[in-house]
Amino acid sequence: MTHTGKTRLAGVMGWPVAHSRSPRLHGHWLERYGIDGAYLPLAVPPERIGQAIAALPALGFAGCNVTVPHKEEALAAVDRVEETAERIGAVNTIVVEEDGSLTGSNTDAFGFMANLRAGVGDWRHDRPALVLGAGGAARAIIVGLLDDGVRRVRLCNRTRSRAESLANELGPGIDVVPWSERSEASGGCGLLVNTTTLGMAGKAALDIALDDLDAEAVVSDIVYVPLETSLLRAARARHLRCVDGLGMLLHQARPGFAAWFGRKAEVDEALRDVVLADLAA
Repeated sequence: MTHTGKTRLAGVMGWPVAHSRSPRLHGHWLERYGIDGAYLPLAVPPERIGQAIAALPALGFAGCNVTVPHKEEALAAVDRVEETAERIGAVNTIVVEEDGSLTGSNTDAFGFMANLRAGVGDWRHDRPALVLGAGGAARAIIVGLLDDGVRRVRLCNRTRSRAESLANELGPGIDVVPWSERSEASGGCGLLVNTTTLGMAGKAALDIALDDLDAEAVVSDIVYVPLETSLLRAARARHLRCVDGLGMLLHQARPGFAAWFGRKAEVDEALRDVVLADLAA
């Protein structure tokens, strides 16, 4: 694609940022839709993140994504923060408005829920959901589940105090379960979500028994390297519906792309293949 003086610019700020798959993802969409735009990796050290975000309007950027370790700091660097980002406590998407002001949002909850719907359609919202882990991803996913009508979330983390802190921050509807009781806690759940690094390439496998899950339950793992984790293999062996983690990455990018480049983007097999090839490179 030939860039002109009207090229719309966006990017991703991180430190480091070379690992980010966002440039490949957005680059695929820009080429597919024939948009005069560019999406750039922006390596920004932590002590410069405020300056970098403030410079977006002056540099002609339509906005940017923010990844580790800048998501929390970005909250204080924008002019307005959308409600979901406030509740999650982190910003991952920034839009430069027409007046040059900056709006921060968080699309992780949207990405998880969109991936869940695309993967399995409907599921049992009237049953509890079991979420493993208490980091930033767990926070976003719990917000998404509660907003989508799930009444009870069972939260289980290796460090109980982190789970209790998260439950207190997010309010009613969350029950903290000891890590030692994670298998039993899945009983009666309509959804089990792993947000920990267990099962990721180079990490230990997630040790959990799925015997108490019934045939209608859905199992989701936000890990996408490898795409088929030990948890998903065990769930498929029991003929449970499964959702891998790659779709969350793809769907969370859609709102930013639409805001920056003026076009709704589609998540399909072609996009998955492009990103999977990038992961394998």
